[in-house]
Amino acid sequence: MKTLDDHMKTPYRMEIIEDEDEGGYVVSYPDLPGCITCGETIESAIANALDAKKAWIIAALEDGIDI
Repeated sequence: MKTLDDHMKTPYRMEIIEDEDEGGYVVSYPDLPGCITCGETIESAIANALDAKKAWIIAALEDGIDI
């Protein structure tokens, strides 16, 4: 069974979309359903995405969800 560290090292595909209505950027991981966040700059959106990815993986592991 993979650990949190194993999953954090896995290069899950990250999608970054500019939010033309609200401004900033929306980031999601298509392989991690519901793992989505945003940021005012690309840099902040990516940093937020890494935090969201970690939180999503921790929750999935705790709930016994296959990743």
